[in-house]
Amino acid sequence: MPISKRNVVQPWSRPKPTKEVLDYSELVTIDFSKFDKPNGKFELARDLAEALQYDGFWVVVNFGIPQDLIDCQFALGKHFFNDYSLEEKSAKACDFENGDYFGYKKVGAKTIFGTEVRENVETFNIPKFTKDETYRELLKQPFYDDFYDEVSSFSRITHDLLVKRLYQLFAIILGLDESYFASKHDYELPSDTHLRYMQYHPRSLEDDEKVERIWSRAHTDFGSLTLLFNQEVNGLQLKLSDNSWKYVKPVYGGVICNIGDTLNFWSGGYFKSTIHRVVRPPEDQLEEPRVGLFYFDRPGKTADIEVAPSPLLKRLGLYNKVEPVNGHHYVRQRVKNYHESSDYGKRAGEVFQVGQFKIQDGFD
Repeated sequence: MPISKRNVVQPWSRPKPTKEVLDYSELVTIDFSKFDKPNGKFELARDLAEALQYDGFWVVVNFGIPQDLIDCQFALGKHFFNDYSLEEKSAKACDFENGDYFGYKKVGAKTIFGTEVRENVETFNIPKFTKDETYRELLKQPFYDDFYDEVSSFSRITHDLLVKRLYQLFAIILGLDESYFASKHDYELPSDTHLRYMQYHPRSLEDDEKVERIWSRAHTDFGSLTLLFNQEVNGLQLKLSDNSWKYVKPVYGGVICNIGDTLNFWSGGYFKSTIHRVVRPPEDQLEEPRVGLFYFDRPGKTADIEVAPSPLLKRLGLYNKVEPVNGHHYVRQRVKNYHESSDYGKRAGEVFQVGQFKIQDGFD
């Protein structure tokens, strides 16, 4: 019988803030302590609308998940990457050829920008823990035997306290029934939604210079909604409407959120799926790997994407009736396209399209 590794998990130690002066974007802050107060949802929707139209990024605070539970997930992510063998981690690997993100991706699998420099990130993508145990057979890593309760409960509480509420706000903004988006992303629906642990391994400055100091090339996210639990190590940048790049500032106790492709399509382009990237962190934050904790929410397998019949979109001329595209199919095709090559290139000028929905995939 495998020996449990529960007793070797080290408490999470939050990385120290950088002392470098960086050019940060000003993000809208959404305070969920107002959510259940009289008119609170409508006030939050009004505040959020600006972020969704322009930057597509915002911060949520006071969302109800205790900080010690979040710290536990960071600790577990670091533990998974550092304390399990490659064989144990690879018990279920990502199957990019079939658009399947679930499982583990090892570091250095591909080269960057046509150089000999290899990408420096490893990821572990954890499916939902639905009541009917749809994804139980995918939980092959011994990690799940050791930490099933901690991970499953965190996955569900993230959906209930953050994801579901945000979908309610999106619907309010568009003048739709509050369940419009939430019902298409219900936790119990089969989907490619996943919790993700991610670890970037520092590269030499020489290698980073060969790839323009890029750790993750510019991209939009494939699904509907992305949550990034506070990342103290700088590196995430978003591209603003004036084509400038600005850093996303860490917010202790906050979650950085952004819109993905499928919600952009549902909103007729009203909600922006913003281009972002990860660059080499400041020199005073390069001592250890950059550990990240994410939640990527994606449409249910039965959810079809079409421009929502929103009164707002109709007034703005953004509504048009199009042939629906299955959301799960779109995401799987996008994953396959993104990862099909042995090199992560820039793909400048390329457009990815399924049905009548298309997104710019390549960037300079």
